[in-house]
Amino acid sequence: MPVAQSQGGARPVEPIRPADVEDRTRSKVLAAVLEHGPVSAAELGDRLGFTPAAVRRHLDALSRKQLIEVKLVGNPSSGAGRPARRYVLSRRGQTELGTDYLSIAKAALAQLQEVAGPDAVEQFARTRFAEMETRYRPLVEAAGPDVEDRAKALASALTTDGFVGSTTVVGRNAPNAAMLAVQLCQGHCPVQELASEFPSFCDQETEVFSRLLGVDVRRLSTLARGGHVCTTHIPVGRVTPVPAGADTSGTEPTVSIHQQERPR
Repeated sequence: MPVAQSQGGARPVEPIRPADVEDRTRSKVLAAVLEHGPVSAAELGDRLGFTPAAVRRHLDALSRKQLIEVKLVGNPSSGAGRPARRYVLSRRGQTELGTDYLSIAKAALAQLQEVAGPDAVEQFARTRFAEMETRYRPLVEAAGPDVEDRAKALASALTTDGFVGSTTVVGRNAPNAAMLAVQLCQGHCPVQELASEFPSFCDQETEVFSRLLGVDVRRLSTLARGGHVCTTHIPVGRVTPVPAGADTSGTEPTVSIHQQERPR
């Protein structure tokens, strides 16, 4: 057995067991599903540098442990073809990634609601997210007036706080799209179980997003209500129609953002 020298003499060095390597690799796959889900096996392989066989072995193992699940996703640009298989964290996977003290918090809020009524819980949630808004506002403002840039800055701030934020522009390549939008996704919710029982948390977070971005936003799904991710629809602007026969190669759609601002 290999030894390492120390002041107290030689001591055995524990060998790296294959099972430990396997567990660490599997944790990387799980983390990648969290960060990039819904994600395909091929995309995971490209991101992590694994062979397709290795990725599928780890995905199968995580599926057996009920930490991930398959979501069938259609093609939003064409709507044609069979839905693709994409991997996302399961409810159990979300729970195992961090719900410390949630049982205590749920009991405390339940007692608060019983003693002071549901308005007290809503006020508690409002106060909590007011602190988030204060911290995020300088970061979002620094991104400038463009809604898409502000959404990216918001996603980055959410990631720092453990929500695993990401943004996707929808409508840019769709043939009949009249409106561009950004979908802000959160792959993880540290207070998912809490928000499942007290929806005020999701409602107040949505209001904060709307104020930070300066537009009316709409929640499409939440982890707390059974969604695979929390998805917020953010209108960016109208696509200006391109005249028939015009050369559009190498150009981006023209966008008008009038009438998109949140009323003040």
